[in-house]
Amino acid sequence: MDQIEEFVDERQKAWCIHCGGWIVELETNRDHVPSKSLLRKPYPTNLPVVQVCKACNEGFALDEEYLIGFLGCVLAGSTDPNRQDNPKVERILRENAKLRARMDRARTEYQTLGGETRSFWKPETERVNRVIVKNARGHAFFEYGEPMLTEPEHVWSAPLEGLTSEQRAAFENIGSGGLLPEVGSRMLTRVMTGQDLSGDWVIVQDGIYRYAVAQFGVMLVRSVLFEYLATEVYWSE
Repeated sequence: MDQIEEFVDERQKAWCIHCGGWIVELETNRDHVPSKSLLRKPYPTNLPVVQVCKACNEGFALDEEYLIGFLGCVLAGSTDPNRQDNPKVERILRENAKLRARMDRARTEYQTLGGETRSFWKPETERVNRVIVKNARGHAFFEYGEPMLTEPEHVWSAPLEGLTSEQRAAFENIGSGGLLPEVGSRMLTRVMTGQDLSGDWVIVQDGIYRYAVAQFGVMLVRSVLFEYLATEVYWSE
């Protein structure tokens, strides 16, 4: 990825986007958006980062570990560390027996009419949503300079393969109603230059993570993890 400068209102950077605390009064660090745990090595250069309070940033660690572990198990069809193609997931499953047991309990096997054995995986939705919203806040702030300090009105996620063709088309086309992003925002630079964009989507790591952000009456953020999990978060105020 290439670094893009922004020229948004500096007053919008006064708060931690997660807890709303005053940045000048807090110990801070740089938060990668998306979380680096969701990416694969070697990481892209110039990953999007935002300044947040250290306590918030570190507070997401366990949920991020859960999400990357869960998605790895779903994609591999197993909680067996030896069957993982992601070294992070393999390490998590080997080192965290309790988490691996939770993954096992999340899986239910069933027989298809053709006699094939398949698995249904039930995620811990609250943990998944915390990571989704965390990254969505970061994307909105990085691209538009807008701190979304309220709770989102809507949080959704589902496997891409489970969407109908009409649903998939609507999801992929985030749209903007013909409106251009705010002057000075990184997203305006992207729209005008096409930098790191494929259609409406910012490509962080091809096949691993992409996101789209639009602001037209609401702040709408979508992402796709491993070309498997589709997510959507929006705020109406």
